[in-house]
Amino acid sequence: MVTAFEFNTSPEANLWALILGGSSGLGLASAKKLAEKGLNICIVHRTRRSKLGDFENDLDGMRAFGVEVAEFNTDALSAETIQKLLDFFRAKEGRLQLMLHSIAKGNLKPIYTDNPSEATLSGKDFMLTAEAMAVSLYDWASAFANAKLFASHGKILAFTSEGSSKPLPNYAAVSAAKAALEAIVRSLAFELAPLQITANCIQAGVTNTESLQLIPGSELLIEQAMARNPNRRLTTAEDVANAVYLLTRPEANWINGAVIPVDGGEHLR
Repeated sequence: MVTAFEFNTSPEANLWALILGGSSGLGLASAKKLAEKGLNICIVHRTRRSKLGDFENDLDGMRAFGVEVAEFNTDALSAETIQKLLDFFRAKEGRLQLMLHSIAKGNLKPIYTDNPSEATLSGKDFMLTAEAMAVSLYDWASAFANAKLFASHGKILAFTSEGSSKPLPNYAAVSAAKAALEAIVRSLAFELAPLQITANCIQAGVTNTESLQLIPGSELLIEQAMARNPNRRLTTAEDVANAVYLLTRPEANWINGAVIPVDGGEHLR
């Protein structure tokens, strides 16, 4: 049964959430939550063929809430993709209530190793990771802001991590990208304020997603997070999706340029 809509769902409003990187993890959980609350959903993703069936089932689940759901299985880092999505929203006459950046594509290598067969980070690795996980947000936000495709009091949200300010093994390139992402969000918050667009980061606690499992030593990160968190559990994707929903609401219009921990208090220790 569809819950009460929390957004203006009239055809005239035509409000959407654009999720960049939403085929799994935090992005997908957020898309599901926002669809439940009445936002139309557009997901840009790269999903392997073996995973497409499950993803399409998730899309059908979102459509059951009575919203429109579109997806583009293409490279979110491509200028052609940005143009394709601009054309899509112009044709739909849709406006973004939310742009959510959830792209997780980075190099997970050490800076130094005494194992001659193990690869270490290059400068190019840092640049490619920063392009995917930080600069791409600017490209998308700038294009849609200049095209006047945000709704009044539109929101930009991006997922950062504690690694933006604390070193972790094999995480240097992602750490640098997350720090850059937070800086870009602060500047977007400052310079897009005249357009009544806000920008914030969500710093999620350790969440057992596919992205986490790709990090070497993720088992230790999970163990440490369980010990640090006063709730003695990991953050879930649904915990983070709930925060995304709250920050998309009109009551959050005055929250701007912030990095907001969503971790049950994990950051306190």
